[in-house]
Amino acid sequence: MAKESAIVDAVARARAHAPFLSLLLDREPDLAELLESGAMPSLDVVAVDDPDMPVPKRLRLERRRLALIVAIGDLSGTLDLTAVTHALSDFADRALNAAIHAAILEKMPGEEPRGFAGIALGKQGSRELNYSSDIDPILIFDPATLPHRAREEPVEAAVRIARRAVEILQNRDGDGYVLRVDLRLRPSPEATPLALPVDAAISYYESLALPWERAAFIRARAASGDLALGRHFLTAIQPFIWRRALDFGAIGEIRGISRRIRDHHAKGQAFGPGYDLKRGRGGIREVEFFAQIHQLIHGGRDVSVRAPATRDALAQLAGAGWIDGDEARDLASAYTLLRTIEHRVQMVDDLQLHRLPEGAPLENLAHLHGVESSAALLDLLHPHVERVGRAYDALDPPDSGGVTFDADPLAEELAAAGFTDGAAAARMVTHWRGGSYPALRSEAAQSALEAVLPGLIKALATAPDPNAAIAKLDQMLSRLSSAINFFRLLEARPALARLLALILAHAVTLADSLSGRPELLDGLIDASALGPVGSVADLAGVMAAGGGDYQARLDHVRRIVAEKRFALGTQIVAGTSDALDVAAGYSRVAEAAIEVLASATIAEFVSVHGRVPDSELVILALGRLGGGALTHASDLDLVYLFTGDYKAESDGKKPLGAVLFYNRLAQRVSSALSTPTAFGPLYEVDTRLRPSGTQGPISVSLDGFERYQRESAWSWEHMALARARPVFGSVAAREQVAAGVTAVLHGDRPVRDIPADALAMRAEMAKHKPPHGPLDAKLLPGGLVDLEFAVHIVQLTRHIGLDPNLGKAIAGLVAEGAAPAELVEAGAFLTRLLVILRLVAPDSAIPSAPTQALIARALGMADWAAVVATLETTRQEVSRYFAEITGANDGD
Repeated sequence: MAKESAIVDAVARARAHAPFLSLLLDREPDLAELLESGAMPSLDVVAVDDPDMPVPKRLRLERRRLALIVAIGDLSGTLDLTAVTHALSDFADRALNAAIHAAILEKMPGEEPRGFAGIALGKQGSRELNYSSDIDPILIFDPATLPHRAREEPVEAAVRIARRAVEILQNRDGDGYVLRVDLRLRPSPEATPLALPVDAAISYYESLALPWERAAFIRARAASGDLALGRHFLTAIQPFIWRRALDFGAIGEIRGISRRIRDHHAKGQAFGPGYDLKRGRGGIREVEFFAQIHQLIHGGRDVSVRAPATRDALAQLAGAGWIDGDEARDLASAYTLLRTIEHRVQMVDDLQLHRLPEGAPLENLAHLHGVESSAALLDLLHPHVERVGRAYDALDPPDSGGVTFDADPLAEELAAAGFTDGAAAARMVTHWRGGSYPALRSEAAQSALEAVLPGLIKALATAPDPNAAIAKLDQMLSRLSSAINFFRLLEARPALARLLALILAHAVTLADSLSGRPELLDGLIDASALGPVGSVADLAGVMAAGGGDYQARLDHVRRIVAEKRFALGTQIVAGTSDALDVAAGYSRVAEAAIEVLASATIAEFVSVHGRVPDSELVILALGRLGGGALTHASDLDLVYLFTGDYKAESDGKKPLGAVLFYNRLAQRVSSALSTPTAFGPLYEVDTRLRPSGTQGPISVSLDGFERYQRESAWSWEHMALARARPVFGSVAAREQVAAGVTAVLHGDRPVRDIPADALAMRAEMAKHKPPHGPLDAKLLPGGLVDLEFAVHIVQLTRHIGLDPNLGKAIAGLVAEGAAPAELVEAGAFLTRLLVILRLVAPDSAIPSAPTQALIARALGMADWAAVVATLETTRQEVSRYFAEITGANDGD
């Protein structure tokens, strides 16, 4: 009985406090009788079953019946907000569809209604339509399929159909109207026809659309007319809506809209009588913008957050971890109540109003909602409005003050901020403002610069050497072709500006990468960018997700690799990861790139040349990749092998012998891994460790490789083999290669004087490749090369510690009593130092004091003096061990 009494009570409140609903009750006596008895009619009874009735009259009657049922269902709580908005939106879809079809058939009787579609935007698109809302569709047509009369141009027919459909929906008579229609969301409404050719519309949204239009299309849906045409249009413009490399100008534009709304509707900002439920601070629009801003930021990369409806979007964003779960629930609850009260405002007189009334009308509204007074209604709303306002204010903080243009005060301002040479920094800022660099010449670029300058200067001032950081930024800006999106990104994500300052101040390698590709900074907007990069399989899955032709797939991999390597380097600068973990991450990224690029290259190659039966390509990694500890600058030491009979022939339309087949294929794989493109270089590939070095073929059969290692390889080649690891090929093929390598390392090879050969080779290396600087952790006496040589000698002579990873190999030797325990930490320290220096001091020279502090922090040491002392101690330990293993004299 509770439900029935709620319905009866709702009818009574409607009659007493909503003239529009009272009128509907009088005009729909059958429905009124049901409702007054406590029964809730099904929405199906809305339909008018009279095929002879003109479409406009039928739709007006249906809308009237729907408005009554939905209103009483809403007031009684029988229908929740979702059911109310879905019912209103679905009717709008049906009504627009009926109007389009009627407009076509009026002039072309018997024709199949096709080639004309209504794209629902706004609340209709997300099925969140207001009780008395208008609709904002975009109307498109296909000139090739739209029915039209002889001698009539398709565009003329489309405009005629659009105009008639609008008339059907919004013309009024004694039965009221169907829907108000606003077509002003179409591109350039003052200059374009009411309906747009689909190809022209696609072209506009791909190239000319304004940033706010992207937000509008988050909620777009093919709603009426030719749905296949509508879906084709929306699919075509998906890249415009969801960009992986985000144009942060779109977010700035949405925030700008919010600010303009607050200014324009200032009277409705203060909460109380007269408050604007839609546009006021803490109102409906701010909940919607809060969700849309986060969707634009993350939706290009995370498909799960592309929900059109506001509350669904909040839930998805929270579920994906992009926003706080409690905040999402608070905003959703506020949205539900605000929309409910907004509907009450509109039910009174069927007007598209959003503002709370004042005085007696507010008291009347409170009674319509079912509370005792206007004060009670305001008390109900107030905490929700406050929560929304705080959440949105945190997302969109007040504008910071600008930076002065006057030279002397600017220099003083910069000096006060922390720049040691304020005048020099001021000259650079003045230089930027003068548009001296190509990237800064446009009005849009200057506007973006001024917007970000206060926060950027503040961030640069936090760098250990602010003048060095701003000088590096100046160098970077001089190389950019456009700086607008770069500035918009920093404006939208202040934390990135601080991270940029660290990169510019310390990491010359990363700063140089940014100079050529500032969009690399986009990859850091996700918090996950400063964490582990995932497994090889996970990375390969992301890299393989790029579609398109072979070149497009290669470019997709290059983009992902560049982003991942940049993010890994940033982890060291930001102090969020151990350098050993970063080195392992670099290696996983490279291994995934090999997996995806080799697979794509093979697919492309076999489409022409077929496959060699019972044979496959296997890639063997050596060096730092084999050991799973790359640096940012490491080459890939690869050996290309193939299984099966080397005398076989491929089975394609252009067959090749196996040797020629795999040599050409290996060259193409190397090219895919190393050829620079617009996305930058990927890796340098070094194949000199293959049998016979540069004199031998780039790819050899597995049998030939094993025979060479067993019979002909030199000691240095066997030492290199100690770090060999298959990184491409089937499981069976990898196991076969690994078994062959293991056999050689366990002694299936010529007997040689390994220590003497290694000592001679190290002396030759010292002569031709001396250390680059006083911090060369690799080539200095007692550095990584000496440690690796000593470990390889023991591995080959005693057949122990056989792991391609240097750290695990050393641990294995220590466990066997073949190396002192302190070498474990020595190897870890030298590896960490090498990985760090490749980013911040690639020349191995002594860096500036601020960068010294960063290196110490990254190594987990107290200060630079501790780093220097540890390097010296470590080199002595390694030198002693090297001398012991080789029989050489101790000393540097």
